[in-house]
Amino acid sequence: MNSDTHADRIARQERFAFGANWRSFLETLDDQRIENAQASLRRLLEVDDLAGRSFLDIGSGSGLFSLAARRLGATVHSFDYDPQAVACTEALRQRYLPGDPAWAIEQGSALDREYLGRLGQFDVVYCWGVLHHTGNLADALALVSDLVRPNGLLCIAVYNDQGGASRRWHAVKRLYNRLPKPLRPLLALGVATLFELKFALVRLAQGRNPLPFADWRQKKKDRGMSAWHDWVDWCGGLPFEVARPEQIIVPQRKRGYVLQNLTTCGGGWGCNQYVFKKAADR
Repeated sequence: MNSDTHADRIARQERFAFGANWRSFLETLDDQRIENAQASLRRLLEVDDLAGRSFLDIGSGSGLFSLAARRLGATVHSFDYDPQAVACTEALRQRYLPGDPAWAIEQGSALDREYLGRLGQFDVVYCWGVLHHTGNLADALALVSDLVRPNGLLCIAVYNDQGGASRRWHAVKRLYNRLPKPLRPLLALGVATLFELKFALVRLAQGRNPLPFADWRQKKKDRGMSAWHDWVDWCGGLPFEVARPEQIIVPQRKRGYVLQNLTTCGGGWGCNQYVFKKAADR
């Protein structure tokens, strides 16, 4: 996988420039976001730290969760298909842990069987909101499942299948990537405004403060993320696939995985979040 192939896919309007969005996100990164990312990993994995464990960050994006895992004591290997995302992760390492020998960063694809075969296996494989952007969710899930050591954990988040609503979101994403670059933020702003107004009415009906700031602060608190950059990602993120929980859980059970934790969208939009443990004899 090389940058020319990646650039060609963007030029053909088949792929969103995730790395450019992550580069913008890094301008908002502060110590509080990093601490929140670390706390989210501890909650997700139900650990106090990751000392002595290996951590593979597939689709590292900004590098935030690679940094969080490294700060928790893990030996980290990060890779991303998008060269700008790779550069973001490298910039983050340079900013906080320059020259760190326990944090490797590469460009690679979750669909590249040869590349993945060279990586070996890891105690924790973290792939948050990535597999549904590869262009082949089922194959990517099968390939990354081989990267987990026996008794290791696979942590993934995959867009929920909403049926017709998901098809409409796919149309929004196609439109976003076909627009001239100056118009894309306007589409994201329009979509975000429409939904934030809807959410405000729901909060008002529930007797809560209708302003969105509490929800935005919660997003930062939960995983250290940014509401605006999530909206841009959501409006533009191609390729785009969705899956019902059973489409993820059943194949993983056949591969020798046991579901440890599941957080669903309750049938709505967004990601269903899964933590699987690999059987000791696999």
